[in-house]
Amino acid sequence: MAYDATKMADWQISEAAEPNMPTPDQWVEKLGLQKDEMLPMGRLGKLDFLKIMDRLQNEPDGKYIEVTAITPTPLGEGKSTTSCGLMEGLGMRGVNVGGALRQPSGGPTMNVKGTAAGGGNSLLIPMTEFSLGLTGDINDIMNAHNLAMVALTARMQHERNYNDEQLQRLTKMARLDVDPTRVEMGWIIDYCAQALRNINIGLGGRYDGYMMQSKFGIAVSSECMAILSIVRNLADLKEKLNNITVAFNKNGKPVTTGDLEVGNAMTAWMRNTINPTLMCTAEYQPCMVHAGPFANIAVGQSSIIADRIGLKMFDYHVTESGFAADIGFEKFWNVKCRYSGLKPHVSVLTTTIRALKMHGGGPKVTPGIAMPDEYKTENLGLVEKGIENMVHMINVIRKSGINPVVCINRFYTDTDEECNIVRKAAEAAGARCAESKHWEKGGEGALEFADAVIDACNDESDFKFLYPTEMKLRDRVEQIAKNVYGADGVDWQPEAEAKAKMLEADSSYDDYTTMMVKTHLSLTHDPTLKGVPKGWRLPIRDVLIYSGAKFLCPCAGTISLMPGTGSNPAFRRVDVDTETGKVSGLF
Repeated sequence: MAYDATKMADWQISEAAEPNMPTPDQWVEKLGLQKDEMLPMGRLGKLDFLKIMDRLQNEPDGKYIEVTAITPTPLGEGKSTTSCGLMEGLGMRGVNVGGALRQPSGGPTMNVKGTAAGGGNSLLIPMTEFSLGLTGDINDIMNAHNLAMVALTARMQHERNYNDEQLQRLTKMARLDVDPTRVEMGWIIDYCAQALRNINIGLGGRYDGYMMQSKFGIAVSSECMAILSIVRNLADLKEKLNNITVAFNKNGKPVTTGDLEVGNAMTAWMRNTINPTLMCTAEYQPCMVHAGPFANIAVGQSSIIADRIGLKMFDYHVTESGFAADIGFEKFWNVKCRYSGLKPHVSVLTTTIRALKMHGGGPKVTPGIAMPDEYKTENLGLVEKGIENMVHMINVIRKSGINPVVCINRFYTDTDEECNIVRKAAEAAGARCAESKHWEKGGEGALEFADAVIDACNDESDFKFLYPTEMKLRDRVEQIAKNVYGADGVDWQPEAEAKAKMLEADSSYDDYTTMMVKTHLSLTHDPTLKGVPKGWRLPIRDVLIYSGAKFLCPCAGTISLMPGTGSNPAFRRVDVDTETGKVSGLF
């Protein structure tokens, strides 16, 4: 049943739906699992990835559906809501459907943006557990990541305090000779803590560590999280965790987690993270939650592991990409699918009237500040002017060989005339288009949308990558800048170009993927430029090297790995009923 989303808060809808949520034992029966394939954790459970894949390895894959979006407002345009709504709509049609979404970070949850569980009648339950750590994956990742920094800083202290003979006797390791000015890694915490962006550590005496500058990032920016999203099994996880570059030595050679002999212990901390957590929508369609990597510097997707399980278990499997199609879909297309070997049947382009009005010249949208009236009343002119961004994203998706389905994630303030403009433009660009009122009505409001996706999944597709793996780094960046972002070309700053030439000349980087780093708020590197800017070039200022995940990350603009907490954060409204233990104020 659908609840009155215009009168009930998201947490109230979740709370009303939770009593009928299947228990781990009921999921075993409902999904046809073996008893030992479900690992109960309270009222939730994890799926034993290795056992399920071993049993189902010869089963055919279901339909693979990716959800992306047009360039969003800072509020986001509801990809998670749309993903849940699609699962609910397909469920309403009697389809065996499931999905996979990313785990939300505690930083945004306790800040201005809030959690990422969807909304209205189209959300994941139980929302409180989802928003407050779930089954502990992020905690395990923090412990693994910070253990690497413990190993590094302790090693630096001991190398300073002992001569070569003493060091060999005490540690049984040769001197690593770490350059304190070239420590690449920092510490992580799962909050938006701007005070920790730049810190000094090791203050005190000779036994209080090594004094140097250091830094914190938010937990989901960790390379350990990026690695979790792309591994295929535990052996792959162990190998990648042993190859993370923590620092460079004084001869310019990388010092890895393997050199520090800490990668195996990091794997021990993360051993349980390879199993996805099973949740469900408010209408009880199963949905895995697994991994939550940054979409700026990492792949920004739920895991390959979750998609592999979902495609074996469900006839239709829905997965979501972070940010808009220029970032999320591009990385899904050219990185995630290349790693996984999986080919999507359709991509859903989430579109809102609100975002189109912003691209058409509407007033600035600011989180925490009331939405200007232009976004709440009919304004056909702004919608018409903003359509160009949607059409651009349709064309990006079509370059992969897929015909997208445009989903108008309809807010109750949107008008029929505004939606008709979007539908005509989408169809003229060669895409299917459907309105969906999943937020307001759940699966019942997503039937047109579900039917369009079923229809699109039956199309023959000619999926192809944008560039071959043999293509050099700078040529790849040129392809992405021109064909995805719409730039006229790329301008490399001297230091970045020198680094790119070095990487291109070293064959050990030939199998690294290209992970672009730029703002999600514009097709360009400048977040203030909306719509589809013309006559611009993409500046590249640096190339980050993630040797564990095997990512090369060309940076356009400055991206902070530690967001800041705003002046009116969500934690001020979070409370616990001391009699029932229920949490309020999260949503």
